[in-house]
Amino acid sequence: MFFLTQIIGLLVINIYSPTISQTIDENGNQINITSYNLPYGVEPPQDSTPQSSLFSIVIAIAFAVGLILVLMKLRSEIFLRIWFFIVVILAISISFNAFLIKIPSSSLIALAIAVPLAILKIFKRNVIVHNLTELLIYPGIATIFVPLLSIWTGVLLLILLSIYDMYAVWHIGFMQKMAKYQMEQVKVFPGFFLPYLDKGAKSNLNKLNLKNKSNPKSKKEKKIRVPVAILGGGDIVFPIIMAGIVFRALGVIPALIISIGATVALGLLLLKSEKKKAYPAMPFITIGILIALGIVYLI
Repeated sequence: MFFLTQIIGLLVINIYSPTISQTIDENGNQINITSYNLPYGVEPPQDSTPQSSLFSIVIAIAFAVGLILVLMKLRSEIFLRIWFFIVVILAISISFNAFLIKIPSSSLIALAIAVPLAILKIFKRNVIVHNLTELLIYPGIATIFVPLLSIWTGVLLLILLSIYDMYAVWHIGFMQKMAKYQMEQVKVFPGFFLPYLDKGAKSNLNKLNLKNKSNPKSKKEKKIRVPVAILGGGDIVFPIIMAGIVFRALGVIPALIISIGATVALGLLLLKSEKKKAYPAMPFITIGILIALGIVYLI
């Protein structure tokens, strides 16, 4: 699912490739206007630089984390659900609009599709619906940020996020507390749910199968608790942003190499990690991306 989201992200970013038009300013000078055809007023500012955008993004992330901490203390679950609901609608709409962009009123059609999906996701909990909608959320979010950064400011952002992720997971345990609060209290989690069978779940499943075989007429249903691995939304969206930046600067093959590097790094982490133990995924993904970026420049 992680790699599929990367591919969808690159497709959406490609559809929103910039177009340049010329116009005359108020002083009579001819200027170039870059447009990404993004709907709902999320076009990036014309006068932004990668350095100023990086600073703004870091400040915005810090503000968002601080706001979530305050809302957790105040137990403002309703406000958080509404916040997630709005973000989900916007992100899914941007992704759908990309594939409908040649149809008249595509943004309205995309919005009409996104709203019921967001309702199902936020208010009707279902693992399949949750994961399928996640495939469209992060491409939509990434498309907004890709035009703001360069390759090197993107790398710096990944490094800063990796440092924060290590501190938040290994030192203060904030990410685990936030994830638990979102799943148990807010009933919404931004990221993938990955169910797996550990020894306990396999044992319970085998016992249930044996019981059903010995008494096939029994209609009683028994629920088995299945452990779930989670991958946070930030671990998904920032690799898409980096791949999108590389795509815009160097082309599709280098971008795919970045996505593959991130996917391999995440796969190795999941393979080597201990069950029921929290790991900061961003540092490992960043290492995979940096190795992939080195390969891109070598070839």
